[in-house]
Amino acid sequence: MSNVSNGKHQLFEGAEVSCCVKYLLFGFNIIFWLLGAAFLGVGLWAWAEKGVLSNMASITDLGGFDPVWLFIVVGGVMFILGFAGCIGALRENTVLLKFFSVFLGLIFFLELTAGILAFVFKDWIKDQLNFFINNNVKAYRDDIDLQNLIDFTQEYWSCCGAHGPNDWNLNIYFNCTEFNPSRERCGVPFSCCVKDPAEDVLNTQCGYDMRLQGELDQQKFIYTKGCVGQFERWLQDNLIIVAGVFVGIALLQIFGICLAQNLVSDVNGVKANW
Repeated sequence: MSNVSNGKHQLFEGAEVSCCVKYLLFGFNIIFWLLGAAFLGVGLWAWAEKGVLSNMASITDLGGFDPVWLFIVVGGVMFILGFAGCIGALRENTVLLKFFSVFLGLIFFLELTAGILAFVFKDWIKDQLNFFINNNVKAYRDDIDLQNLIDFTQEYWSCCGAHGPNDWNLNIYFNCTEFNPSRERCGVPFSCCVKDPAEDVLNTQCGYDMRLQGELDQQKFIYTKGCVGQFERWLQDNLIIVAGVFVGIALLQIFGICLAQNLVSDVNGVKANW
């Protein structure tokens, strides 16, 4: 009798839901849920400030890339994943947990595929990056968020345009055509200017008429290297850090999938003994 009793007790214990796995998955996802909600909130607030929410048709009006999309898409994915994982773990809902695992696995697969394709088709990716930057150079004055993103990029990587300052000919305000009435004609944005440490106040007119000067004179006042080349150089210099970040994200995703699958197995084990 004692052996039978012990066998039943071991079976019962083996079918228990692990509290450690359950609350670790809950804590893991509530952070993503809250971060996703914050990202979504910032994105929707930015769109409200620009009047996009009151006129949804204006989403397609911008010729370049609207950085708010990053907050909306990333925030939306994080919010959905966090909700499914958090509520799935707390309520021991296998449908939500399986959805969480599959969705997270799909994201991991897409990231892996994108990484392999980027390595194999380097030249194509470079051409697409060049096209992307030049397309946004054209729309520089169309959206304040895009303008701030371009200015940040050019200042951070000490660059100007996709391949050089002359890429700003693509913009109607900066091009050098004789019919351009803009004061910024033949100039570049202030973010292309080499910063003078002695200046306390930002000179937003430092790029005026700079492209009328020779290349040697330009080098004294503005960045003459393109952002595509500078990005490549930055990537090579920080390859270990970038690779480490991507590996860390991948490990977190695999960890989340394993926790969810483990919890699903525990829940199914308990149900099988009912």
